[in-house]
Amino acid sequence: MYDVVIIGAGVSGSAVARELSAYNGKFLVLESGADVCVGTSKANSGIVHGGYDAREDSLMAKLNVEGNKMMPKLSEELAFPFKKIGSLVVSFREEDIPQLEKLKVRGEKNGVNGLEIIYREKLREFEPNISEEAVAALYCSEAGIVDPFLLNIAMAENAAQNGVEFKFNQKVEGIDCLEDGYLIKTNKEKFTSKAVVNAAGLFADVIHNMVSENKIKIMPRRGEYFLLDKEANGIVNHVMFQLPTERGKGILATPTIDGNVLLGPTSTFIEDKENTTTTRDELDYIYQDTQKFINNIPFGTVITSFTGLRAATEEHEFVIGEVDGRNGFYDVAGMESPGLTASPAVGRKVAKMIAEKYDFEENKDFITKRNPIVCTRELSFEEHEKLIEQDGRYGNIVCRCERVTEGEIVDSINRILGARSIDGIKRRVRATAGRCQGGFCTPKIIEILARELNIDETEVLKNGEGSNLIVGKRGEI
Repeated sequence: MYDVVIIGAGVSGSAVARELSAYNGKFLVLESGADVCVGTSKANSGIVHGGYDAREDSLMAKLNVEGNKMMPKLSEELAFPFKKIGSLVVSFREEDIPQLEKLKVRGEKNGVNGLEIIYREKLREFEPNISEEAVAALYCSEAGIVDPFLLNIAMAENAAQNGVEFKFNQKVEGIDCLEDGYLIKTNKEKFTSKAVVNAAGLFADVIHNMVSENKIKIMPRRGEYFLLDKEANGIVNHVMFQLPTERGKGILATPTIDGNVLLGPTSTFIEDKENTTTTRDELDYIYQDTQKFINNIPFGTVITSFTGLRAATEEHEFVIGEVDGRNGFYDVAGMESPGLTASPAVGRKVAKMIAEKYDFEENKDFITKRNPIVCTRELSFEEHEKLIEQDGRYGNIVCRCERVTEGEIVDSINRILGARSIDGIKRRVRATAGRCQGGFCTPKIIEILARELNIDETEVLKNGEGSNLIVGKRGEI
């Protein structure tokens, strides 16, 4: 029997796993997908929110601010990129400036530092491409950007370093309540555990409703994005929001941690929890709306569009804690924005609740740091040359757009919780994430995956089960 089974290897489940691994116990993460970071967490804007937007005294506000403050140290320990670049909430009408002031007061009540109302002259110093109609903005120096994939992957890897087990392609299909815990039934196996953490993202309501008579509902909210090539870098310098009006929040624009520019997301409630298609209408809306507040956007540099689904609740509040009447069953649900920012604090909160309830002892051998995959494009010429002398594969460029070497790809496959698919490699080292979107490097990556995993090239997957890119060999079909 496990001490704790965590359902879901997204950013929330991985954060709980990492924090639990600081205690002695037998812990398991079950993930329905083929890798960590394949659900809601994988299609994310990568913004580390300041914490001024959430309602005062809400759990969302508290954990947002705590998570924001934890991010610099966590980034250092787990070696994922994070930059504090600041955010702007922009107003285009003089009569709306009091709304900025209210937002500033809310943020201060939430414990957010570095808030300031700035006006036309300073705003244009910050953002030369901002619309001439912009009159003022709320500036938050504490906001930033992060690699959402590596944040998730790093926490999961560190949890695994500390003994947490991970099992993939395990879809939970039923949970029975036992006298001393729970029986979790997946499509492949059965597991017993004293405690369960439900961090199933869009399907957290399905898991919760398996054990509780007090039903909850998670509503998928679709958000579509444009991603611009690195050629557009510098069009915006901060995370830029529009002040919400009676027409809604509008579209944001932000640099990404890798030097691209992200525009979006839209916000549309849908029924299908697996519908990640993009639509002409919503992409047209992004195109039109962003031009209202940013000039000179080079839409000719768009390299891809994509859709993320946010796990929203009617209350727009995190659902975190032990479920009434279900001893040892914990929800981590409704983790929509700012869920990514809050995730480190969520992990700490939930792990502490469980550790205190079950009297877990501290893991004196807890490993706090994770060794990253070497990023050769960030090395000096001399450092890269020295690395090539040690392993020639670091001199073989596979992905030309992102300058990713064979050595980096091999490391991403063979490390703990290593990549098992093309998308798994993409999220770890950015191969196929560049301008050509894998048009040139995919065949070579398939070859490397097959070699390192000792499988046939026809067995190599793009993401999860059934996503084979090669269906046969010439002469056999």
